[in-house]
Amino acid sequence: MIEIKKILLPCDLTTNASKILPYVRSVAEKYNSMILLLHVVENIHEQALYPYPGLGHDQKIHEKDAEKKLIKKIDKICGGYFQSDSNIRKIIVAGHPVVEILKVVESEDIDLVIMGTHGRSGLEHVIFGSVAENVVKKSTVPVLTINPYTIKESG
Repeated sequence: MIEIKKILLPCDLTTNASKILPYVRSVAEKYNSMILLLHVVENIHEQALYPYPGLGHDQKIHEKDAEKKLIKKIDKICGGYFQSDSNIRKIIVAGHPVVEILKVVESEDIDLVIMGTHGRSGLEHVIFGSVAENVVKKSTVPVLTINPYTIKESG
């Protein structure tokens, strides 16, 4: 029997990210898995909405403030899916999304990655590629991708 002890959920904090949460929760409940919700920012100061990042000795204070704001955004997007769940851990890191996702896969001994896709096409896809596509190609563990644009709303 397959054991899935840890699931990594990279989350970009868009409203479409919330569409894949029922799938993540379902898999986590079935396998009694720990969920690691990962948000990667390329520049944490952008998220802090601090007008002059990097100036002065208060940079660490502003980074902590940015992290608190990001945690609030994560909680808002997750709604009621995980807030009371003790089997979830939120991780915020700065860096390149593909690199950071793969680092967490290794450092946290992840068994499965579940992530959304954005469906880039044409020139945008050629220039930027796809985070999900690169994670699928380079990951040492299975990656389940879900296109949030094709999920039908229930109700």
